[in-house]
Amino acid sequence: MSEAAKTEDKEKKTGEVFFYHMTLTPLEATLPVLLTRSLQNGWRVLVRGTDVNRLNWLDEKLWLEPEDGFLPHGRVGGSHDADQPVLLTDEMQILNGANTLISIDGAEVTFEEMTTMERVSILFDGNDPDAVAHARTQWKSVVAAGCTAKYWSQESGRWEEKASS
Repeated sequence: MSEAAKTEDKEKKTGEVFFYHMTLTPLEATLPVLLTRSLQNGWRVLVRGTDVNRLNWLDEKLWLEPEDGFLPHGRVGGSHDADQPVLLTDEMQILNGANTLISIDGAEVTFEEMTTMERVSILFDGNDPDAVAHARTQWKSVVAAGCTAKYWSQESGRWEEKASS
């Protein structure tokens, strides 16, 4: 392997996954904040869930937030999926050219997504023992894939990074 190829390999993204342990604010309050920040960074976002009804409910909630602004988004299956800056889906395809993935309700994240996206975030309900157990499994998968896992908690009342692998 040439020196240039070795340098290129070192510079390749190894992946970084943020775990948000929601204990004080629910998904419908946490997600708009993360989406707004992502859009401010110029990122396109795919929000992947596991339940169509839950995604429909979340879609309705996102139309109400933020109070003082507009959070452009859509549900997968529309005629303008590719144009959506934020797309809510239960599918594995990335139809909106997203460079940021937010997984909710235990939705799968692939190794390719972990290593190529600008940001991958996994949000889980800290008051649900099954969600916490699943997030632990996801953490182990991220670390086993050689990616960095960062754990964010809001136990102090605001989001703080508490651990990193």
